[in-house]
Amino acid sequence: MKSEKDLSDYRKVYQKSELLETNIPDNPIQLFQTWFYEVEKSGGVDEANAMTISTIGLDGFPKNRVVLLKKYTEEGFIFYTNYNSEKGKAIAANPNLCASFFWPNIERQVIIKGKAEKIAPNLSDGYFESRPRGSQLGAIVSSQSEVLSSREELELKLKDLEEYYENKEIQRPDYWGGYIIKPVSIEFWQGRPNRLHDRIRFILQNEYDWKIERLNP
Repeated sequence: MKSEKDLSDYRKVYQKSELLETNIPDNPIQLFQTWFYEVEKSGGVDEANAMTISTIGLDGFPKNRVVLLKKYTEEGFIFYTNYNSEKGKAIAANPNLCASFFWPNIERQVIIKGKAEKIAPNLSDGYFESRPRGSQLGAIVSSQSEVLSSREELELKLKDLEEYYENKEIQRPDYWGGYIIKPVSIEFWQGRPNRLHDRIRFILQNEYDWKIERLNP
């Protein structure tokens, strides 16, 4: 059987909304907040905070993966991971990255270019303490991105860890914590008919001062 499929006939009509300069704020974080509220309210996405981040790996190749956005502020977008993971090593070597959200039910995407920085340890501590105990143990037991001989090896390590921490408080390991993506540009994409989509890009000029421009679809 040939592993081949022609997708040329896949079609979708985009017509649910529009994005015009007359109805957007001067600050992209405010627009992101509005869009995020609307996608949550729509109820059509399981994890509205699912965010694809792209880094340049140590091998020189770009790589995408999905992480979960845990907080956003005027300063940027925060997610958590293992600092020793493939993505953590990539960020240490090159903090420039791209993050994106795609919400197909409301025909929108957001593309963020920025620099990633580790957040303060006490903030990572606070979030780690709020996680379910199983997730805390998972952060410790997994040598993220490293080769694993079998599933059984991982489960045995978890069992040993559960016994070790029985009736003990679990402390955040120093190799696990948060990053904040500080944006230099944020693009908002709204699907429109005939592929003439609306694309509005905010480019950071000075602190909290943004240039707004429309892009060809």
